[in-house]
Amino acid sequence: MGVGRFAYTPILPLMHTQAGLSAGAGATLATANYAGYLLGALAGTLAPVLVRSRAVPRACLLLLTGTVAAMPLTHSTTVWAVLRLLAGVASALVFVVAAGSLLHLLRDHPPHLPGWGFGGVGGGIALSGLLVLAVRPVGDWRTAWWAAAALTALLAAVSWQLPPDEAPVAPVAGTAARPRTHRWFGALFVSYTLEGVGYIVAGTFLVAAVGQDSPGWVGSGAWVLVGLAAVPSAALWARLGRRWSRPGLLLTALVVQAAGIALPALVGGTAAALGSAVLFGATFIGVSTLALAVGAHLRFPRSVALLTAGYSVGQILGPLAVAPLLHHGYHPALLTAALVVLAAAVAAGVLRIGHPHHMVVSGATVPGQQRESTRDARPGPAGP
Repeated sequence: MGVGRFAYTPILPLMHTQAGLSAGAGATLATANYAGYLLGALAGTLAPVLVRSRAVPRACLLLLTGTVAAMPLTHSTTVWAVLRLLAGVASALVFVVAAGSLLHLLRDHPPHLPGWGFGGVGGGIALSGLLVLAVRPVGDWRTAWWAAAALTALLAAVSWQLPPDEAPVAPVAGTAARPRTHRWFGALFVSYTLEGVGYIVAGTFLVAAVGQDSPGWVGSGAWVLVGLAAVPSAALWARLGRRWSRPGLLLTALVVQAAGIALPALVGGTAAALGSAVLFGATFIGVSTLALAVGAHLRFPRSVALLTAGYSVGQILGPLAVAPLLHHGYHPALLTAALVVLAAAVAAGVLRIGHPHHMVVSGATVPGQQRESTRDARPGPAGP
């Protein structure tokens, strides 16, 4: 899923220079992918039978591979948009199945172990960046897409036997009423939706922005660092969540991410580009896992579904919102994204005010951040 969804980012500069893709059309293709991801995430949330079937994830793996392989077969922006839309749908369902399978198989293990599994998204990002670095001297944008398709097919074959999650046990009737946590969930929803807007701008245009001011290898090299930093990030944030407040960690991660997004626009140069990549990669998956864990702790009805919708809509709005700024280069878009992520951090700061680390429901204390079960804090389809 990391390759099939995110290989577009390091290949985008090649498509600009070699395939005649404009900056605005590049944003449109990104938006199509994010719209597809929203559709897939909602399908997985509203029709859970889809993600408990072996046939559906296998079909999505094939679809994801096919959409990547079809990209070099046309110069039509419309066809590219349809392919990226389908890739988004398949990516979301693959992620939901993988997340459910991980958390089911590792439900009795420490929570950082599933985090390493979610790091597979970062592994795919790193591999896609390395692939473009290898292809750039010997091929063009078509070669890059063919190579990405071959890599996607290989990884799909390896994951073919991944078992889906089992049906959840029905809750016992007559359980205690849910605590009232509307104000905290409202702040979380606003924060996570804004994160969807800001993170996706960097996730789409970071390589192209870095490539404007640095040698050709730096853009793809930065994307490799994004992936490598993302591999351990979910596990790291999960470990930190056992010792510190998750709302506080969410605030910290968002501030660090905002700094990373703004760095190449404010400073420039190779060092700033590579530092930005590390900061961004180390936080974007961590923010997802932290936000969903906080939502689970607040026990707000359908928190994962609501956070999924807000985050996914944010991803759709991000490229559209900055598209007019792309006429002036990518730096204004990155600075705008950094400000949006800072606004998300402000909302996370509001979440910390009086946050119920321990909640009382019908006389029983519900443990707070340090003792949440892995099962309750599962990252759902609102992830990367």
